[in-house]
Amino acid sequence: MAEIFYDKDADPEVIKGRKVAVIGYGSQGHAHALNLSESGVEVVVGLRPDSARRTQVLDDGLAVMDPPDAAEWADVVTMLVPDQLMADFYNARIADRMEPGNALLFAHGFNIHFGEITPAADLDVLMVAPKGPGHLVRRTYTEGSGVPCLLAIHQDATGSAFELGMSYSWGIGGARAGVLQTTFREETETDLFGEQVILCGGVSQLIKASYETLVEAGYEPESAYFETLHELKLIVDLLYEGGLSWMRYSVSDTAEYGDYTRGARIITEESRAEMKRVLAEIQSGAFAREWMAQAREGAPYLLEQRAANQSHPIEQVGRELRQMMPFLDPKAPE
Repeated sequence: MAEIFYDKDADPEVIKGRKVAVIGYGSQGHAHALNLSESGVEVVVGLRPDSARRTQVLDDGLAVMDPPDAAEWADVVTMLVPDQLMADFYNARIADRMEPGNALLFAHGFNIHFGEITPAADLDVLMVAPKGPGHLVRRTYTEGSGVPCLLAIHQDATGSAFELGMSYSWGIGGARAGVLQTTFREETETDLFGEQVILCGGVSQLIKASYETLVEAGYEPESAYFETLHELKLIVDLLYEGGLSWMRYSVSDTAEYGDYTRGARIITEESRAEMKRVLAEIQSGAFAREWMAQAREGAPYLLEQRAANQSHPIEQVGRELRQMMPFLDPKAPE
């Protein structure tokens, strides 16, 4: 079993003795900055002068600087801008503002592992990656708990990068829930695989395909929505609480029997072979090269698919049904 580290293993004074610049104020950025500040850490947020988020930062009670100035002021720089923008941004605006002995920190290993960013050898380079979206990192912190984190060290120029990473994890609330030490490679490759094969790609394709199958067979779209999307949360909650065994214990015997006898007809040997091909593309860097090339062209395929999928019938039916559910606060992309 891997060793899990907690608050008791962290020295809060390490991060409290540093000045932290959080570059970016999106989902992860706002959570890291606010949690660190409320943990007694001196924090500034690095945003462009024309960023629409500057007002939000000030309203949240935090200081804001132009990113190069923030990096020069700080001795810990946390890069929390989107993966596809990070390397060009870092190389142009951050790299030459960092001094020997400073720490460069990430919440995802993509740019380091795939060589988009090559930091100076005299920097500590580490990753503290919460295993959940930033809004959950923030909410759980305010509730007195936290989201588990992965900690990885890429460069340990000062000999104290691990201690800094544990203290930073304490500051954002992650050490309350547990910190697992890993590597940039393992975090990056498993994270991309999970996103593509199950958490985003696999689940979304299963939802749409099963919805379309029911509707094409003549069932009402609303019934198909409830069966293929709405009830998924109930099953995921059971999985989260107690794994596959607890889910199967909690559902009916009929559902459990259907799980064992029909599930393998959906996820076939062909599916497993495709999973291995997807993993191979991640491991070889082929996916990273494809995505970065797309992003530098303005991400035309991403934008095309985003628009097409937002207009899918299951999304239209879902928007209408969610407005009828008083227990929900319906959400929609901006």
